[in-house]
Amino acid sequence: MSESGGVDGERELPAGWAWAELGEVADTALGKMLDKKQATGQNPTPYLRNVNVQWGHIETGDLLTMDIEPEDLDRFTASKGDLVVCEGGEIGRCAIWNRDEPIAYQKALHRVRVSEALETRYLRYYLEYAASTGKLARFTTGSTIKHLPQQRLREVPVPVPPLGEQYRIVEALEEQLSRLDAAVVNVRQVMQRTDALLGRVTDFTVDATVGAGDPAAPTPEAAGSIDGQLPRIPADWRWMRLGELADVVGGVTKDKKKQSDPDLPEVPYLRVANVQRGRLDLENVAHIRVPPKKAAQLRLRDGDVLMNEGGDRDKLGRGWVWREQIPNAIHQNHVFRARIRNDVLIPELLSWYGNGAAKWFEENGKQSTNLASISLTKIKMLPVPVPPKSEQKRIAERVEERLIQLRHARMVTERALHQGMKLRSALLRKAFQGELVRQDEADEPAAVTLARIAAERVAQPKPRRLRKPTAKAPGQRTAESTVPAPEPTPTPALAVQQEFEL
Repeated sequence: MSESGGVDGERELPAGWAWAELGEVADTALGKMLDKKQATGQNPTPYLRNVNVQWGHIETGDLLTMDIEPEDLDRFTASKGDLVVCEGGEIGRCAIWNRDEPIAYQKALHRVRVSEALETRYLRYYLEYAASTGKLARFTTGSTIKHLPQQRLREVPVPVPPLGEQYRIVEALEEQLSRLDAAVVNVRQVMQRTDALLGRVTDFTVDATVGAGDPAAPTPEAAGSIDGQLPRIPADWRWMRLGELADVVGGVTKDKKKQSDPDLPEVPYLRVANVQRGRLDLENVAHIRVPPKKAAQLRLRDGDVLMNEGGDRDKLGRGWVWREQIPNAIHQNHVFRARIRNDVLIPELLSWYGNGAAKWFEENGKQSTNLASISLTKIKMLPVPVPPKSEQKRIAERVEERLIQLRHARMVTERALHQGMKLRSALLRKAFQGELVRQDEADEPAAVTLARIAAERVAQPKPRRLRKPTAKAPGQRTAESTVPAPEPTPTPALAVQQEFEL
């Protein structure tokens, strides 16, 4: 530890502050590994997973249980005031357990108990700051899936102000961040309402819906699909099944053998990730090798409507119109292509209606363990309202005008949300550079506190590791069995968390 320079070469600290590795000022422990093979069901214990721990709060509405022997509960539970830190996923994401009753936690989480040198909330905010600025990334392992092992967590440098100043920093942060968080909540609510309106304005049947006493177009004949309550559209409109107004085909299935054939042409192809609701994301388009005949069959044309075949349930039917952004592009088997015949319907009207037909896709799709899908046969049954040709352009222009207004509103809210995130980062940066609150010469310097803690730790006896009894035959006595049990080690004033191999 040092008052200047930092244990990891960082900037010089304000007077009275000192650098310390996390393991010098806190005890850490990993949770219990989930082992279904050893589960007996005799000691079901609710436990926290990585997903339960969010920034600043812990969600307990969906706790699972695992077997934990009563004698192991202390090792694998967090008590009131403990900081729980994510070991994987969003590295460093953390929150304080503030309930009176302890809670078990799995090995994907660290439990951190601070010493008298740290205020837990101060550490919680510092880890958020370190994660957002990339400082924690230096301590992760893994090339693709990042992890923060316990030893590396202990090596994370923490700027330690005098304890009194830590309380002042936390008080100032929470006062200002509470107002900022409230503003962010309001902005997110506006975004949600804007998104809901985006879905409504693209439903071009809303303005045309007729009353119960007015003539309406007949609903489509039954075709083996669950259509539900279709809107009443004007009598001069008509209902058509998707397969009646468009040629609908599936895309190419990836064949690993063909990908190693250099004689096959390589063409760009669109995946589910490229086909979003109301837009195409073409920033990352993959390529695939296919026979020339197949490439010609699946080549996308201007005006083709792309619709997702599978993925999450809310992605079924999601899509947008292809406008030849990339030459010679095709589509994969999880993306359907609807090519409208004889200009019966403007492509944007079809795509807008399909994007708003989530209920129909939910009723007619299939759900497996992890994924949802809809068959080619079934999607051809989608009922589509078709206005008179003379009205379609006017309807499309009206929808687009409303969309422009809502997109502008969403852009403004996104900008406000971004500004809020920048302000939060600026507050955290000022806090941990010693610029948010005043320094007080009467506070005990952190170096003095850290030196005292280090001396106390050296003076403490090392905790004894308990050995699990070795299995022996019934009645067999061992040399150890004749030795009386040692006297229990007194609990030290500043407990050091015992290490266990999990």
